[in-house]
Formats: sequence, structure tokens, C-alpha cells
Amino acid sequence: MLHWTATQKNVAFSCFTSWMLDAFDFFILVFVLSDLADYFHRSMTEVSLAIMLTLAVRPAGALLFGWLAEKYGRRPILMLNIVMFSLFELLSAWSPTFTAFLIFRGLYGVAMGGIWGVASSLAMETIPDRSRGLMSGVFQAGYPCGYLLASVIFGLCYTLLGWRGMFLVGTAPVLLLPFIYFRVPESPVWLASKAKAEKYALLPIIRQHARLCLYLVLLMACFNFFSHGTQDLYPTFLKIQHQFDAHTISVIAISYNIAAMAGGIGFGLLSEKIGRKKAIMLASFLALPVLPLWAFSSGSWMIGLGAFLMQFMVQGAWGVIPTWLTELVPANARAVLPGFVYQSGNLIASVNATLQSGIASAHGGNYGLSMALVAGVVAVLICLLTALGKETRGMTITGKE
Repeated sequence: MLHWTATQKNVAFSCFTSWMLDAFDFFILVFVLSDLADYFHRSMTEVSLAIMLTLAVRPAGALLFGWLAEKYGRRPILMLNIVMFSLFELLSAWSPTFTAFLIFRGLYGVAMGGIWGVASSLAMETIPDRSRGLMSGVFQAGYPCGYLLASVIFGLCYTLLGWRGMFLVGTAPVLLLPFIYFRVPESPVWLASKAKAEKYALLPIIRQHARLCLYLVLLMACFNFFSHGTQDLYPTFLKIQHQFDAHTISVIAISYNIAAMAGGIGFGLLSEKIGRKKAIMLASFLALPVLPLWAFSSGSWMIGLGAFLMQFMVQGAWGVIPTWLTELVPANARAVLPGFVYQSGNLIASVNATLQSGIASAHGGNYGLSMALVAGVVAVLICLLTALGKETRGMTITGKE
């Protein structure tokens, strides 16, 4: 990173921060699920539909904003995307009914669906090829960093602001817009493709690479079950099953999100040495022996340690994904196809919160059991599916010179 230009650093910062703030806005919801259940007089399973809906509609956002980014450029669409998800986060705070809240979360999900593909393509097409493993880990670390930020804000502000105030804080991403407007240029790869008058059409690309697309959707479904299955209901698990207060929950969430960021960057760097596939498989496999400590231990210290180790492995595996997907897909679809397969996997995994809360309800409120079942199964599936994929370490992305 010492050899990056100032422009490359600005692009890396803006892409990381936009993904971090998007994740921050999403994870505000998981900290206030029980408050929403009380306010709207709904069960936890019903309220968890808001998470499912948000995740289910993200493929639509990936297609919409990805298509716009291929046509008009990464930079302006990234800015538009930030405005949209901030707006719907604001409207969520003023939901008069549960139905209205679900509608706003669905619209937020569409906006959220665009950020990952647009921001990751801008980053990967701008930074040096030799740094993609590092940038992949740093970029993906924006997700747990957003969770960390939500944890801190929850711990500091929840008792003062309440659940509505938490969503109001979620409008903060608009503050990033001036920096992107003045300091971040367009992707050189996109500019080069436009100079050559290259044409883009998603459906022919999907048809041409149908097996690859199907493989990536299945892989990303497992990855999204892996992350959401270990994160979304964890604050509820700590609050309801272990009766921890807001401060304790916040401290544990902060610790495991620090671990998640370290894991993403660490395994992203490791993938430059041992390969993308081996790094993913190693992180996923190492999550398995952590399951008992993470889901079935007692006491805040032991649970905190389990959560720390689990998220180090989960996000360690995720840390390789931005660069691996970018390297696997055709050059003229990097803004839309990685985001589309990622969010299509999210669509399949959108049932996670409802599934886990239903399993927990059927077993006397045992959230630890429901989370462990999902995490264990998908960790094994990720190892198997990744082994079938193509190794891409050392690949060159053209158009930057």
C-alpha cells in the first residue's frame, strides 16, 4: 500500500467506507428487533421478516445499480446508491405501522443491494493488481466494521435515542458524498472500455457463463448463510437467551467485529501467498471446532471468546470473496455480475433469520442450537464448493495503465 497513489488510496477509502456505512445501516436493525416486536406487538419470528425482506430484494438492487454502473460509470452510481439507502433508513425511523416498516426495509434492501458490486468493482479496477488480495480483505472488512460501528452506537446511544433514533443515526452515510465527488475519479477500466466502445449486455453473458453463474450463486448462498447465520440473531441470542444488558451485548459485538476485520484482512493477504481457494477453505474449516464455544458456552467471557474466534474465521473466508469474484467473472460485467451472484445468494439465504428463530422457538428458545446447526452445515458446504472452483491468484486485470 506504500506504493499506491493518492488517488488509489482515496478510491480504496471511499469504497471501504461506503460498504461499511451500508452495513452499519443494516445492522442497526438486528440490535432493535425485540424493541420492534414490542412496539408493533409482533412476535420475534414476524419481526425477523424485516431482515428476510431486506436480504431477499437485494438481487434487484444489484441488477439495477450494477446495470447503471456499467452504463454511466461506477462513481456517479455509487453516490446515487448512498443517497438512496440513507433515505430509506431515515423513513424506517418514522414507520407508522409494521406494514409501512416492512415496505421501507424492502426499499432499503434494493438500495443496499447495489453497493457491494459497484464499490468492489471501482476498488478492484483502480488499485494495483498485486494488491487485490489486501484490498479484498480490507473492502470486505467494511462489513464487520459497519457492524462494529452499529455496536458502538447501540451501546452509547440506545438508551438515549431509542429504536427510532438509531435509524435516524443511519442517515450519516450522506456525509461521504462530498469526498467521493471531489476526490474519487472514475474507474480507469470502465473509462478504457468506453473509449473502445465496448458493449455490455447481461443476459448474453449469463447465458454464455451459465454454469459459472449457477456455481457462484450456490457458493454465495452458503457464504451468506455463514455470515448472516452467525451474526443477525446473535444480539438476540445474547439478550434473550443469556439475559445480557445492552452494555455487555455491545462489548461482545465490538470484540467479535474487531476479530472479523482482522480475519478478513489476514486471510485476504494470505490468499496472495497460498491462493484464493486454500485461504477460503482453511478459514471455513477452522470455524467448525469453534462452534461449541461460540454457541453453547456460558458466561460473558467464554461466549465473547467464542464469538471472537467465530467471526475471525467467518469473515476470514469472506475476505477473499471480493477479489475472487472479480477475477472469476468476465471483464465487461464486473460492476453487475459479482454483485448479482452475491445478492442472489443473499436471496436464497434471506430465510436465515426466520429459519433460525423458528428452530429456536421449536426448541424452547434455544438460539444457540439453531445458529450452530446452520453455521456447521454451511461451513462444510463452503469447503466442498470452493474446492470445485478455479484458482485465480496472480490474474491481471487490464485497463489500469
